[in-house]
Amino acid sequence: MTLGSRARHWNDFTVGERLETTGRTIESGDVSLFAGLSGDFNPMHINKVHAAKEMFGTRIAHGLLTLAVSSGQLNQLGVFEGTTLGFLGMDNVRFSNPVRFGDTVTTTATITGTRASSKQGRGVVSMRIEVTNQDELPVLTYDQTLLMSGTD
Repeated sequence: MTLGSRARHWNDFTVGERLETTGRTIESGDVSLFAGLSGDFNPMHINKVHAAKEMFGTRIAHGLLTLAVSSGQLNQLGVFEGTTLGFLGMDNVRFSNPVRFGDTVTTTATITGTRASSKQGRGVVSMRIEVTNQDELPVLTYDQTLLMSGTD
């Protein structure tokens, strides 16, 4: 297994530790590409005239696009590179505010748990994820759990 230079194992994380990403600005091209990839052509995302008449008054990004960007931001930290064995699950997903074109989102992960797995050399890392926009308003929160290699 090839490890990144910043890679960490499950037993390198500490409960309460916070990992923060750099920001990523969401643009219309991101939304168009995601619509094509996912097949989600809801007019609130792709139709300016329709969206102007709806509750947000403008087109907004897909919630799942924001989730995908968040996952990518966490991976860009490098701490999971080569040590993550599996994505075990996601719970309590909440989209609390829309992401508008031009918004910059940042992802923060707070480690909520670490434990050894039943198989030697592996462990589970749980974290609470919060994605905020440039005004520090939460746009997405969720809990995720990863199976990771260990140093034991």
